[in-house]
Amino acid sequence: MSFLNRLERSIGRFAVPGLIRYVVALIGLVYLLGYASPDYLSYLMLSPGKVMQGEVWRLFTWLFVPGQSYGSLGPIWMAIALMFLWFLGDVLEGSWGTFKLNLFYLTGAVGCTLAAMVLPGAEMGLGANTFLNLSLILAVGTLVPDLQVMLFFIIPIKIKWLAWFSLVISSLILLGSPPAIQAAITISIVNYLVYFGPAYIQNRLNAQRSAARREKFIQASAPNETLHRCEVCGRTEESNPHLDFRVRVDGREYCEEHLPK
Repeated sequence: MSFLNRLERSIGRFAVPGLIRYVVALIGLVYLLGYASPDYLSYLMLSPGKVMQGEVWRLFTWLFVPGQSYGSLGPIWMAIALMFLWFLGDVLEGSWGTFKLNLFYLTGAVGCTLAAMVLPGAEMGLGANTFLNLSLILAVGTLVPDLQVMLFFIIPIKIKWLAWFSLVISSLILLGSPPAIQAAITISIVNYLVYFGPAYIQNRLNAQRSAARREKFIQASAPNETLHRCEVCGRTEESNPHLDFRVRVDGREYCEEHLPK
């Protein structure tokens, strides 16, 4: 994180406040345009062949193409999905900062774009941005795991469980999916691990070191167990190795100097 902090001090002024809000607004706009004219969406998808022919806007417009499932579910579910994405962006920006959110989303988007341009057949079509947006759930679930949300406005659930659920679903979809979807899922998860993996490993190492220090302290502060201790003077075989001890019938132990008659 120190590298990110240094980078933020250098170029943090270029960060865009409320970035995810702009993404949500553009997805909503594209949805409305595509709802009126479905063929319109084909001009925004990332197709390497079209990009090489000069349609360079496809390098970023694919980020705003909604998934096919959104269209099949209708405007209500689309609005709910966009509201949740807006909510994730606000929480992440408030918890992590504007610059780190910008960089996280940008590197994920650039990674997916490069993968689509390099891998054969990896065109970013309908819903290719879904997994990039789902990575925001992973980020929020890591930073504020106990944040409670209302699933479907009814069921209270902690965001960390939604993060785990989205990770499991993404991993299952990864199997047998087209190259574009596989690339989007893989890059989004790798992007998350790049930002949060080192901090997780460091926290685990710190926890292990703290546990080791705690155990060492407990062992050092624990009283030394001795075999013999005089009831009168408290001397033991540790403090006086050459002292003899005797145990009376009542079970009390005394050194030879204080042994009762």
